[in-house]
Amino acid sequence: MEMTSEKSIVEAIRRYLKSIGAKTHKTHGGPCGHAGAPDILGAYAGRPLALEVKKPGGRLTRLQTKELAEWEKAGAISGQVESVQDVKNLLKGETYGQG
Repeated sequence: MEMTSEKSIVEAIRRYLKSIGAKTHKTHGGPCGHAGAPDILGAYAGRPLALEVKKPGGRLTRLQTKELAEWEKAGAISGQVESVQDVKNLLKGETYGQG
């Protein structure tokens, strides 16, 4: 059984976010990137977005955890997501103050 790639999860999430009016950008690692930066940065409904995408069962590094916490502290909707449904849940929680 072939596992879903992180790239395909990122693409599905970006398609979904675009469909609901969000603007997103995929960050890239490497020498020109920012270490620990979330995979998807953007904005939705007047709020910044910072999403770290993992394959199911994936874990954040300490640096990724720190980065997401800093984004959240600054007012962003942020978190680790593994699917479009995770994004929907995160947005619902943030939108309705249930998070």
